[in-house]
Amino acid sequence: MAPESLGYSFPNDLHIMWSLMIVMYPYITGLVAGAFIVSSLYHVFGRNELRPVSRLSMVASFSFLTMAPVPLLLHLGHPERCFNIMVTPHFTSAMAAFGLIYALYLTLVLVEIWLVYRKDIILTAARSRGLKRVIFKVLALGVYDMSDDALRIDRKVIVTLAAIGIPAACILHGYVGFMFGSVKANHWWSTPLMPIIFLFSAVTSGIAMVIVLYMVISRLNQRIIDGECVQALSRWLWLFTILTVTIEQLEIVTLAYKQGEEWPIIATLLSDKLAFPFLVVQTVIGSMIPIILFGIVVLMRPFLTDPLRNTIAFVASIILLLQVFSMRWNVVIGGQIFSKSLRGFRESYVPELFGQEGIAAAIIVFIVPFVVMAVFNRYLPLHADQKEGGRGMPANVS
Repeated sequence: MAPESLGYSFPNDLHIMWSLMIVMYPYITGLVAGAFIVSSLYHVFGRNELRPVSRLSMVASFSFLTMAPVPLLLHLGHPERCFNIMVTPHFTSAMAAFGLIYALYLTLVLVEIWLVYRKDIILTAARSRGLKRVIFKVLALGVYDMSDDALRIDRKVIVTLAAIGIPAACILHGYVGFMFGSVKANHWWSTPLMPIIFLFSAVTSGIAMVIVLYMVISRLNQRIIDGECVQALSRWLWLFTILTVTIEQLEIVTLAYKQGEEWPIIATLLSDKLAFPFLVVQTVIGSMIPIILFGIVVLMRPFLTDPLRNTIAFVASIILLLQVFSMRWNVVIGGQIFSKSLRGFRESYVPELFGQEGIAAAIIVFIVPFVVMAVFNRYLPLHADQKEGGRGMPANVS
């Protein structure tokens, strides 16, 4: 037995069971929820300064949503049984509820994307030939009406779906925090703040990803980066970062102040076992530096040039994406490092490079949504420069 695993009451309490894939799962669902919130700020709350990223954020949410269940499937010993939660629903199981929430949210996002791109789909079908024309006519679902009245109805339905999607996105990710917070046997997880922490950090990571994607795609397509859009995203991201970090630290302060029986082991966990990922990456580098950088962007706006503001926002967003991933790692892996008996620590966890739950598989899971976005952008633009509306159905579509 390894020296660091001595002092246990339970002989089966030695190994970390939830691996890197369980870290990836809340990270990806967080990006989904955060990106959708950005889209909803434009569609529901009329934040027109976010129009340049309204389509991008929605498609990004959809792309990551398609990969959200994959980490769980890679972790399961029998992934082929995943459909059992649909055919044999268990309404008192929180884990089974994920399947139902996921299916509802995926359907909602798909319908909203179809409505947003319906005019583009019809126009693409009209000017294409061969297989591409057939595919886009199928995507049009036989609805070719682009009159002002039809587009006005589309717009109303989009707003309604986006409004419904806000609580759905919050539930999708708040549920992940609920899963951890409801594990009463783990004092690091079992806190009512856990769903809130997961939800706010999800919005933070989603907005950060939209900023990074918008700047990278604009640079690759040689398009001008909208300064008002970046400024607005930075303002929202600064707000959610402050809220997220405050709640995260309040959780630690509460545990320290209560001085419960779990605090000695958690204090050792944070100051020793998780000293680098928690104190250095998550708290100092990942939290303080972005708060300062976005504070500069928001408070010193009149003194910043567009390139300088964009560079600061881009760097701070990258750091925040790492911060949120570090937070997921510290919660999922850190919460399994100490034993349930509170008398010692388990063996260290180092993910394998290859294998079903290895680093290579995690990288592939993370890259696939970007490939989906690239393919999407190949046929339907992610940018939203053209004013929505229509002048009628092209004569050669149907």
